[in-house]
Formats: sequence, C-alpha cells, structure tokens
Amino acid sequence: MIAFTSATKTDIPLIRELAEKSWNDAYADILSQQQIDYMMMEMYSATELSSHFDNSHYHYFLILYHEKPVGFIGFENHYEPQTTKLHRLYLLPEAKGKGLGKAALNFLKKQVATTSNRRIILNVNKNNPAQHIYLSQGFVIADEVVVDIGNGFVMDDFLMEFNL
Repeated sequence: MIAFTSATKTDIPLIRELAEKSWNDAYADILSQQQIDYMMMEMYSATELSSHFDNSHYHYFLILYHEKPVGFIGFENHYEPQTTKLHRLYLLPEAKGKGLGKAALNFLKKQVATTSNRRIILNVNKNNPAQHIYLSQGFVIADEVVVDIGNGFVMDDFLMEFNL
C-alpha cells in the first residue's frame, strides 16, 4: 500500500531524518562524507526547509508504505515558465525496489498536470543509479551541468526533463 500525504512545517524533523538516512545510503559511493555532510547542512537545515514551506509553489509530500513514512518528494511549480522542478525524491534504503520511485514520479506527473506547467525538470548526479529510473519513466537527458555549491564542492549532474 503506497500513499502520499502533504507535508507541513511540523514534518520538517521527519524530512530531515529521512533525508539523512537516504542520503548516506544513496551517495556513500558517489560523494565524500564531507560533501554529504555539507550538502545536508545547506539543503536540509530547518531554516532552509522552512523557507520552502513559505513558498506557495513549493510542495512536499511524504511517501508512505503500509502507512509508514519511507521517503519524500519535494517539487516547485512555476520554477520556470510552464515548468515544475523536482528538487527532491528520496527513499529509505529498505524502501527501494518496491515500485515507490515509479509511483512517486507518476504522482508528480498527476500533480503537475493540474497546473499550467507542461514540463518537469530535475538534476541528478551523473553517477547516481537513480538516473535509470528517471529514464525508464520517460525523462530524457537534456544537458549536463557542473554547479559550484561552495566550500570547494560541486554538483556534477545531468539535467533531465519530461514533457507532459
């Protein structure tokens, strides 16, 4: 049983906990622990997450599996003209391989279809196996980007897109 429930500011501690567990699993073989820790501090601080909830275009949903929170999705409508950006989609290690990523992407596509947006974009690390899930769900690699995120670290990503 897969369900999605809208997250609120009161869920910030849970989102931070899910992010820490999923990031340390997803990026252990891709990024240094120093970069993981830095990005977690920058992207998942309570202040940063709170600012997302203050943006009416930014939405978080908890991903539930048998009523237990096992991940989350965060996306921003109207990121660019007619474009939604998928900023975050993370699952706990034990939740992988159960169709939850595919279900989350289908959920996202349905959410975006209710807006005037007609395109979904995302960044994914070039070495992240999750890129294959995006490809299997109709996303295409549109570009490559290297983004300086400070502290001597960069994100070396594919920019992927899906047109509704």
